[in-house]
Amino acid sequence: MKINRKTHLEIRLQNLLFSLLFLVAVGLAAWLSTQYSAQFDWTASHRHTLSEASRRVLDLVKAPVTITAYARENQQVREPIRDLLDRYSRYKKDFTLQFVNPDTQPEKVRQLGIQVDGEMVIDYQGRSEKIQEAGETSLTNALQRLATAEERTIVFLEGHGDRSPLGKANHDLQQFADELKRKGFTIAAANLAVTPLIPDNTDVLVIAGPRTNLLPGELKLIEDYVTRGGNLWWLGDPGDLHGLASLATQLGVRFLPGVVVDASTQLLGIDDPTFALVSDYPPHAITQGFQQMTMFPSAAALDQNEKSDFEKEPVLATLPRSWTELGPIEGKIAYDAGKGERQGPLDLGYAITRPLSPDSTEKVAEDQPAEAKTPVEQRIIVVGDGDFLSNTYLGNGGNLELGINMVQWLSRGDALINIPAKIAPDRQLQLSPFASGVIAIGFLFVLPMLLIGTGAWVWFKRRSR
Repeated sequence: MKINRKTHLEIRLQNLLFSLLFLVAVGLAAWLSTQYSAQFDWTASHRHTLSEASRRVLDLVKAPVTITAYARENQQVREPIRDLLDRYSRYKKDFTLQFVNPDTQPEKVRQLGIQVDGEMVIDYQGRSEKIQEAGETSLTNALQRLATAEERTIVFLEGHGDRSPLGKANHDLQQFADELKRKGFTIAAANLAVTPLIPDNTDVLVIAGPRTNLLPGELKLIEDYVTRGGNLWWLGDPGDLHGLASLATQLGVRFLPGVVVDASTQLLGIDDPTFALVSDYPPHAITQGFQQMTMFPSAAALDQNEKSDFEKEPVLATLPRSWTELGPIEGKIAYDAGKGERQGPLDLGYAITRPLSPDSTEKVAEDQPAEAKTPVEQRIIVVGDGDFLSNTYLGNGGNLELGINMVQWLSRGDALINIPAKIAPDRQLQLSPFASGVIAIGFLFVLPMLLIGTGAWVWFKRRSR
């Protein structure tokens, strides 16, 4: 094509118009980037994205949240806090973060009891919580406590060798009780032989594996508490019920004789046959969305007694390769129907409910919102094992999360069920010496030589034209 003066002018005008349009497009893209944002988390465990559990808690937070971080002018301390709060503020816009140098306000720091550089104070609707660790688990737990303003008290029965929420022994429940405190529960203990009264503010009464018989007067107090509509959590054990047989009859539950033996656990390398495995859960609010395996070290199977006005739903059931062993657990054992042993699947836990009469619900429902007042039901859980929440076995599978779900359901915190702690992934990359050598040689020698060779080949091709 012959280029004349007119054609040359048209080409220049086209180039100028293209440049102007390109600059306008770039400017428009820059402006749009200030109005909208898009982020993608391609990490394997999505560690830069809020977990589903945290988003469920944020859905309960209806008012603005102000977080004050008492951190010195140190980016290594402030930057992780800012990154953490950015995740929350992207989901909930009325999150406010402000930094305060503790060295500039010593009186306020002393008044608030700030102990760690980077400690945060979360303010929500006139209430506050403090956390010392800039982690999603800590912050979500604090928000959960603030979102559920009402005080919920869990009372543990004691005085009969029960599993203690304060005890550090292997069979005690201190670690589980500490986790309940972090979730906002108040933990108390009641010895009915010393003080023959179940506290009026009891939201859930816990019977955790007594080892000696309860006195008739104590049993009468517990049965009256159940009759009045109180919520109960009974963590039983195989063998003697220690005077609680009439309570089981009242609830319509029967503890089967023997110890549950599960042959499936051998596939997991567990030599003790008394470990029962639960991996499939009947549909219930407690186990909705719960997909973790749970382990029960020494459990009694349960059965229903229809002579009761309670409605019972199984929430825990073993696999088919289990049975109730009536003989000694030694040597080679096998299922023997002739001895009266029951073959699996076996129920290990029941969720028991009963509609409460207006007289019973008056105290329970007075502080609840209108939509929660009808119907109001009594909630009870009976589990044939208390070891699964003990200090020794709490970390097995999803035992901790299952126990938390049970307490949330019993205390009518259904919206908070199945909010587990988010486990931080391993961020270290382990490379073998060979892999490290290949990467080093590749970046130091191979890649530079490849770039130099490519450039030399392009230069030679151009020279040869």
